[in-house]
Amino acid sequence: MKYDIQVFKNDALPESVSDFLNYLETIRSKSPNTIDAYKIDLTLFFRFLCIYRGLVKNDIEFEDINISNIDNEFLKSIKLRDLYAFLSFVEKYRNNSSYARARKVATLKSFFKYLFGKAKIISDNPAMELESPKINKRHPVYLTLNQSIALLESLDKDDKNYARDYCILTFFLNCGMRLSELCGIQIEKIRGDILSIVGKGDKERTVYLNEACLRALNNYLTVRDDSKASYENKKYLFLSARNAPINKRTVEIMIKKHITNAGFTGEKYTPHKLRHTAATLMYKYGNVDIRSLQSILGHENISTTQIYTHVDDDDLRDAVKSNPLSKL
Repeated sequence: MKYDIQVFKNDALPESVSDFLNYLETIRSKSPNTIDAYKIDLTLFFRFLCIYRGLVKNDIEFEDINISNIDNEFLKSIKLRDLYAFLSFVEKYRNNSSYARARKVATLKSFFKYLFGKAKIISDNPAMELESPKINKRHPVYLTLNQSIALLESLDKDDKNYARDYCILTFFLNCGMRLSELCGIQIEKIRGDILSIVGKGDKERTVYLNEACLRALNNYLTVRDDSKASYENKKYLFLSARNAPINKRTVEIMIKKHITNAGFTGEKYTPHKLRHTAATLMYKYGNVDIRSLQSILGHENISTTQIYTHVDDDDLRDAVKSNPLSKL
């Protein structure tokens, strides 16, 4: 038997980064999505450092900067000021929000902790004193109940993907699942109104399908054609035109198209905004307590769920009107 050892290496990355990503996968059991996020952040970081230190020509495209030759001596030379310069760069030139910058801080802290404590490559950890940016609390962007209904009703029933797209939107708006969770749904994981999905950190959780979801699911399954799909791909619920599991980018494009067709152009509505919509509608109309909502959404920390306890302008107006002094 021959083994392809090259799958454990990535010649486009510094050796230390490849080793770190393997460590995250094999020892820390991080999900593929998390590992991809770390890879993107570290690639961006080292490309920035190459520019920051004048190691590349000014006319080279950022995406073409070679970082594979980053060695241990380079790693040892990195200081705290380099990390803050990087955070300033992604804020000013890549429009990273405080949330995005906080994620990059977490990536850098984890990477340099590994270099210091596990790989023993550096003797000083420059990320030890790295602070995370202050994150301002913000209300989630979401569709109202009437907008959600209008979105579903706006779909073209003559479109060949109508049943699939309607089912996807219904799942987002009713279950509040993540984009990666929806793309990974397997038919065998559906038992009646119970759906098992794999969320962040490869943690499996149960999602309960309501009548709207079951109706949309049954309508989709009656027209779903997997005759040309491979044995491995047949198990996935949502298939693309290429008979492969639908990918995240395809869903994003599909949602943008339907949002635009429904006439909602004021906000940038994404799959995650539809997740916000489901959570907000459940909290507002379903008498769902915050702990139950946390479980439904698969949040590890209750503080993440608390953004859905916001009140809208109508609630504020009604609260003022209910003041017993309002009639004087």
